[in-house]
Amino acid sequence: MTNELKDKVAVVTGASRGIGYCIAERLLREGAKVYICGRDAQVLQQSLGKLRAQGGTRIEGQVADVGCYEDCRKLIQTAAGHFGGIDLLVNNAGIGIMKPVDQLTPEEWDATLHTNLSGVFYCCREAIPLMRRRGGGYIFNISSLAGVNPFPGGSAYNASKFGLNGFSEAMMQDIRYDGIRVSYIMPGSVDTDFGGAPGSRAHHSWKLSGEDIAKAVVDLYTYPSTTLASRIEMRPSQPPRKK
Repeated sequence: MTNELKDKVAVVTGASRGIGYCIAERLLREGAKVYICGRDAQVLQQSLGKLRAQGGTRIEGQVADVGCYEDCRKLIQTAAGHFGGIDLLVNNAGIGIMKPVDQLTPEEWDATLHTNLSGVFYCCREAIPLMRRRGGGYIFNISSLAGVNPFPGGSAYNASKFGLNGFSEAMMQDIRYDGIRVSYIMPGSVDTDFGGAPGSRAHHSWKLSGEDIAKAVVDLYTYPSTTLASRIEMRPSQPPRKK
């Protein structure tokens, strides 16, 4: 456990599974108080049950769709009211719909941009004034290597992550003198259910794990306050060789 995170209040979006769940779990182990959200009420309650076995009353959450501004406003305000403020915000919620442009529906485009980009703006907009009141804070945006590497079928996803990277860098400059640090983490292949139905794929030991991303969040937070690693690229060290 690191003393830096003990009793700090963290909000983690999209934390009922995958990377977000791993981040919430690690923050609890570090002594933080954690408020999470997810879109599926049943999955969220199952995850909260498992996390409470570890964190007790230091974990709470609610159903929220981060693509909806009102959901984000309620999420941040409820979390701050429950735990007395916010010190960390981890914008992790995201979706991936991979289709060529001419096969992508306007609804799928909107859903991707609303969740992956607008949702980050909504949560940051609500959380920043609360962090200022506490004298500072830390915002982590979980991006992707797809934010710098376009690929076929990735038009919506690439656009959302390219945009997230630019948003993160501009916001960092907006709020750095308020004592609020901003980092965006860009993972490559992570061994989660992202992009498919839960349990629909085989595990790949060569991929990054959700725990790897969670460790990066903790490591960045515990850097001296005079230091900011604003952009972190993470990739598997030994992916399969290309034939």
